[in-house]
Amino acid sequence: MTVPADTTTSASTAIDVRTINWIRPLVGAYAYDFDSIAPLYAGNPASRDAWADALRRAQAFRRDPEKIAAVVTAQQERRGAPPEARASAARLADRSAVAITTGQQAGVFGGPLFTLLKAISALQLAKRAAEELGVTAIPIFWVDAEDHDWEEIRSATVLDADFQPKTITLANLDGAGELPIASLTLDDRVEQSIEELLGALAPTDFTSWVSEVTRSAYRPRAGVADAFARWIEAVLGPHGLVVFDSTDPGAKRLASPVFVRELTAPGRTASLAADAADAFIACGHTPQVLPQRDGVSLFYLNGKRQPIRREGDRYVIGDRAVTLDALAREAETDPSRFSPNVLLRPIVQDTLFPTICYVAGPSELAYLGQLRGVYDHFAVPMPLMSPRATATIIDAAASRFLAKHPIPFEQLQARDESALNRLLESQLPVEIDHSLKDADAALHAAFQRVIDAMPSLDPTLAGAAKTTLGRMEHDLRTLQNKVIQAAKRRDETLRRQFTRTQAQIFPLGQPQERTLTMVFFLNRYGPGLVDALMRSLPMDIGRHWVLTL
Repeated sequence: MTVPADTTTSASTAIDVRTINWIRPLVGAYAYDFDSIAPLYAGNPASRDAWADALRRAQAFRRDPEKIAAVVTAQQERRGAPPEARASAARLADRSAVAITTGQQAGVFGGPLFTLLKAISALQLAKRAAEELGVTAIPIFWVDAEDHDWEEIRSATVLDADFQPKTITLANLDGAGELPIASLTLDDRVEQSIEELLGALAPTDFTSWVSEVTRSAYRPRAGVADAFARWIEAVLGPHGLVVFDSTDPGAKRLASPVFVRELTAPGRTASLAADAADAFIACGHTPQVLPQRDGVSLFYLNGKRQPIRREGDRYVIGDRAVTLDALAREAETDPSRFSPNVLLRPIVQDTLFPTICYVAGPSELAYLGQLRGVYDHFAVPMPLMSPRATATIIDAAASRFLAKHPIPFEQLQARDESALNRLLESQLPVEIDHSLKDADAALHAAFQRVIDAMPSLDPTLAGAAKTTLGRMEHDLRTLQNKVIQAAKRRDETLRRQFTRTQAQIFPLGQPQERTLTMVFFLNRYGPGLVDALMRSLPMDIGRHWVLTL
């Protein structure tokens, strides 16, 4: 189909992440005080020398690049990947090539905006690495498809034509909540969910394109994870992003040595991560995971994704006793039976790919900082960790409103009308505002004289005077609120502008990038959104960007 031409332009303003309550303090320390946490990571991504060191380590590690390139190529052929993505994947066979990697769970309809921001960050850093290091740098998106947290990925939220949030939730599928996401298959009800999604969106020049891309990926009898991979690939593959399905049996065969080592040194990964958690606390930060020191950092796939648990002197899967020697032999012969947990997944990733930098979300940044010893244990080079770009996208109308009424960003998050009331108060006619303030001041001054005089007559009356003052203050506040309500009725335009702006920035009272699905933005701005973000989204860590598109 023909997609309307991109006319997207942009402008941006920056907010220090240390002032934002939903971004962990670790991200601020990472950007502005890296020395305080340097022992936990492999290097500062703001340092050119650190990038050179990461490149050297990745290129020195022995891998079989032809094999992983073949695995990725086969995936792309099955999905019908865009030619630009296939060209990127083919370069994985080059022994000197490196990867900029990121990833996310397989959220329905592409997941929240931050999924797109992660991918854009990887694309940007790959381009920068190629230019500054003179190396082939390939952006890779790792689809985390073996988690079973169905509730986390089954819903998508958009704003409708009136900027009201609408959440579309996939119907429960057979095995949902018990089976890995990769084992779930969409049924005919997904078509109704797509109708709800498209019906909630305001019609634009790009709605037909969004419909085509979404229906092509999310179709009955498609796997949930495969649908996500196809969706991401359709949107970002033309920019060279390589989408990787981590459940691939061919990839599991290449990762088999990691599984075997974990099973022959049980508890070592967990113990090293637990030690790092203590170091995190010593640095003044909260660790992301607190593993049991004797835990095995693998799951066993037997329909369900089951933990391998230690009970006394034995290990069990479900209610079945197992030996680690037998599991290690199985990991050699049938590694598709095993799935790494959150601590081992990065080791598998960087065994397969020559990663010099991983683009991490705030929570990921925390648990990755617990893995430096784990990387050493597996003799896998630890890459740099770069916080993903964090941003809020608003339209020109919202931008004009904020320019005219500079409301502090964080005040817009409250779901009550406190910020609106303050704005309306500031718009009151000067004579009314001054009169109310004068009345309040005069009331306090007059009653303070009454209260001061009471003890000379009857000390017990001072309390009665204070009570009377309290009632009169309450009445004055009531009058003030009535004035504000009258202002609201008089200036509905201002109220609508405020509500519309607030809905964009904090839909449902939550940060936009965590709440609104990227479908909403692609419907507004089309495929040119990716180009606009590539041009206008700075990669300076430590800043949250408010982008006007």
